[in-house]
Amino acid sequence: MDMKGPASAPPSKKADARTTLVAHVLAAAAAALVLLWCVHFRGGLAFRSMANKQLIFNVHPVLMLLGPIVLGGEAILCYRSLPLARDARKKAHLALHAAGLAAGALGVYAVFKFHAESGIPNLYSLHSWVGIATISLYAIQWAVGFLAFFFPGASPATRRTALPWHAVAGLLVFVLAVGTAQLGFLEKLTFLQGPPLRLPKYGAEAMLVNFTALVVLLLGVAVVLATVTIDGTRYNTIM
Repeated sequence: MDMKGPASAPPSKKADARTTLVAHVLAAAAAALVLLWCVHFRGGLAFRSMANKQLIFNVHPVLMLLGPIVLGGEAILCYRSLPLARDARKKAHLALHAAGLAAGALGVYAVFKFHAESGIPNLYSLHSWVGIATISLYAIQWAVGFLAFFFPGASPATRRTALPWHAVAGLLVFVLAVGTAQLGFLEKLTFLQGPPLRLPKYGAEAMLVNFTALVVLLLGVAVVLATVTIDGTRYNTIM
């Protein structure tokens, strides 16, 4: 007579759980690194500053990373990581995305305010173009999801049809946010390494910025891998 122990989780589920954990760790690391950069190396954060306008700018990378990327990534992962009923996970998903969108909007406001008070033109770079497109798509995605799945809510048939598209569109917006962050880190570091600051190319701050960008990139990869299941022929979203 064979004696079998309790059934263990399938290997694929264990791998998914490990990927989700890695994504959480990378999200915390990215948040800590961008705060270290902006507070320790760049002098701090402020929405108002008469003496140092760069403090206003510093709000921008912090909120853009914490909002659409960290909170947005956690919103995507909460269906897998939160040990709650499905309805509670849906509400957490909505709330985390709302917080991420609000942080992103404040981050955009901060950089426009910095430009206005420093006499710098707006929307002159690829980073700014992609960034405005990304935050606009994020807002549209959230509004459509709210109307279709929360209030007033579409019919069950419409929700079933829209759900895969909603999940894929949300993941694409997240990937755009990660790509925009990469452009932003590159642009800011290029400015810092030019005159008048001439930041050392192999100095501690330059290495920190590059490492932060790498952690954000790996976070994006981890969230995507934790969200999709690849079986060789198709991609199945978990949402």
